[in-house]
Amino acid sequence: MSGITLVNQVKASKFLSGVLQPVANAFVNAAGYRKLGLRYDDVLREETDIIREAVNRLPDNEGYERVYRMKVAFQYSLSHTIATKDNTLKPEDDVRYLTPIIDEVAAEFAEKEDFNNIKSYSK
Repeated sequence: MSGITLVNQVKASKFLSGVLQPVANAFVNAAGYRKLGLRYDDVLREETDIIREAVNRLPDNEGYERVYRMKVAFQYSLSHTIATKDNTLKPEDDVRYLTPIIDEVAAEFAEKEDFNNIKSYSK
């Protein structure tokens, strides 16, 4: 997951985190994935090699839980309903379980790419 990030600077500043936290909460509520019982990492697209490899590296129980959450969310979507109040995912339960693995895989892919692009300067 490459790109410019200001997460550490925002977290370090009380002013910025105070201003941006309500905006972030409103965005998460508008996204609606918690109302379907999904975590943030459940809605990441598996179309890239990095995320596909990270999903393959998940422990079996976490992988099964991920598939179950997706099936339940799909059922809610088909029936045009949302989860009840007690089945809605709480913010403290929305942990990033896949993001650390994605970071590891991205670093490995970058290292592999760098290794494959080494130029030999022999005469």
